[in-house]
Amino acid sequence: MDLFMWPLPALPTLGFLLFGYLLGSIPFGLILTRAAGLGDVRKIGSGNIGATNVLRTGNKKLAAATLLLDALKGTLAAAVGAYLLGPDAGIAAGFGAFLGHLFPVWLGFKGGKGIATYIGVLLGLAPVVVLVFAACWLIVAKVTRYSSLSALVATVVVPIVLLVAGYGRIGLLFVALSLITWLKHRANIERLIAGTESRIGQKG
Repeated sequence: MDLFMWPLPALPTLGFLLFGYLLGSIPFGLILTRAAGLGDVRKIGSGNIGATNVLRTGNKKLAAATLLLDALKGTLAAAVGAYLLGPDAGIAAGFGAFLGHLFPVWLGFKGGKGIATYIGVLLGLAPVVVLVFAACWLIVAKVTRYSSLSALVATVVVPIVLLVAGYGRIGLLFVALSLITWLKHRANIERLIAGTESRIGQKG
């Protein structure tokens, strides 16, 4: 009932926002590819530091590790905040982790597109709803073979489910995360409209 009666954040909550940001800003894709001797992942493909671009190096294991670590930093931030200081701290830390991944200070605020960290934050705050995301992604991917479209559809469904299920502030958080995700996927949306977006399994 107090969905829009959000109190001003206390100093500790702001501290968890910063904690989440610093954790989220760790560029695992860049770190892993450099450690593997594959150079700077920002200089290939889309220039993105996320798992999709890491996959363009041809190393599926590194891409999977990047996906997992980018998700877990969101999960860890949200879970630690919620455990130590309650739901508001968890939400703040999760939001911080998401922003850190998208806009890492160490890389000139040029980071990933956020899907893995989005899922990670969701896992930390509302783990059951991760199944909703997965189901949406799989269904749309099966029908269209567009990974980007699958993720975008899932990010529309997730906040609706959260709000309808009574998650309140967590639902509002994911409204914000979804809007930011769509903004970060502008180029993908343009390619989808133009019919030039790559499909799952498509080479080149």
